[in-house]
Amino acid sequence: MNGKKSSDNRCPKLIVGLTGGIATGKTTVSDRFAALGVGVVDTDQIARDVVQPGTDGLAAIRDAFGNEVIAPTGQLDRRALRAKIFNDEADRARLEQITHPRILEQMRAQLSACTSAYAIAVIPLLIEADWVDDVDRILVVDAPPSLQRERLMSRDQLSLIEADQVLASQTSRASRLAAADDVISNDGNPERLIDAVADLDKQYRDCVNRL
Repeated sequence: MNGKKSSDNRCPKLIVGLTGGIATGKTTVSDRFAALGVGVVDTDQIARDVVQPGTDGLAAIRDAFGNEVIAPTGQLDRRALRAKIFNDEADRARLEQITHPRILEQMRAQLSACTSAYAIAVIPLLIEADWVDDVDRILVVDAPPSLQRERLMSRDQLSLIEADQVLASQTSRASRLAAADDVISNDGNPERLIDAVADLDKQYRDCVNRL
């Protein structure tokens, strides 16, 4: 197991960090686990919650990056912020210093509230943010880069060049796979995906029973 040690009095007893590159199908996989009664904590949703209007997270982003990243509605203008930090490592680090501690705090609180035997923490930046100590196992959802590119272009209405830029900006596929305890290959076949999740669910429940 990676990360922290499970203890008899911790609930859930096993925390699986689910990660993967963009457009690999992490949400599809986590939804399958949820359908099996597994508690799922989604850090993408938490990331949206901690910068809602009225939060100290949004106020800190306004202070750091100015009013140009705030939409007329008062919401965070994600496109403007993304454009600002995309090629600027210093600005990206500033944003992470604002958001990551808030996301991590909320993730830990939500995981502690899970009542299932084990829980899934969906953390796209698990490897990049080095949050491996907060999980017991790392599950990587993997997909061929060509399929990621196709999904990105369709989902986010990106050009081929834009999609390739997004993929190139992420941690390499090889790095994620090297860190994985478990891998689900999501090649677009729904039956294989369902079977893969069911197999891992059994494995994780068996693991909890041995703790």
